[in-house]
Amino acid sequence: MRKELMAAVIFPLALGQAGVTLAQSTVNAFQTTASGNSGQATSELFYMIQQLQGEVRRLKGETEEQRHLIERLQKQGRDRYIDLDQRILDLSEKLSEQSQAAPASVSATDEDSSENIREYRQPDAEEREAYQEIQDLIQKQKKYDEAISRLYEFIDNYPEGDLTVNAYYWLGEVYLAKPKPEQARQAFSIVATRYPDHRKAPDAVYKLGVALDKLDEKAEARQHMERVVKDYPDTGAAQLARKFLDSEGT
Repeated sequence: MRKELMAAVIFPLALGQAGVTLAQSTVNAFQTTASGNSGQATSELFYMIQQLQGEVRRLKGETEEQRHLIERLQKQGRDRYIDLDQRILDLSEKLSEQSQAAPASVSATDEDSSENIREYRQPDAEEREAYQEIQDLIQKQKKYDEAISRLYEFIDNYPEGDLTVNAYYWLGEVYLAKPKPEQARQAFSIVATRYPDHRKAPDAVYKLGVALDKLDEKAEARQHMERVVKDYPDTGAAQLARKFLDSEGT
């Protein structure tokens, strides 16, 4: 009887202990599994972070390359703009010095004669080909940005020639088409003031007036239109200038 009583007591205790042990084992197994899953998740997250960091570094490198490219292009644009502006300034100073140094006895006829004897360097085959390629960029392909760069190169490579004056004129035309009237004004000014006897001069003076009108410098624009009519009366530019003046009520 005592043995049976002890067995009745011990068995439930043993069963309870087994249950506790089983529960503890289950908890430990769950914790181990969770810990393993957590480690895997952490590894995957770390891998993703590494991938993202690599992508960020790649994009940052591309961004830096683009930034350097933009800065270089901006610097080239500023340098060209400054160079063009400086050429106009130098020309204005030279013209001012010449007008001050010119003797009073020189007549308008003498000045016209001195201008008429001016000769422009004629282009060779290579220069003509380069100029024609630029014309194709402007008139057929409408690639104005590329044309602007090629025009500056042309002016640098073939200075003071007949087609050089044309290049300055077309530089103004392209800037008007962009539209960048201030840069167009400067380009047309070079033709109008430095090459007044060139065949492109009437058109340049007229387009200079157009650029000034777009810059809302109305009075100065009218002055240039009147100059076209006065100095180049029998040209197509003069006809356009008259229409402009008529539309302005002058």
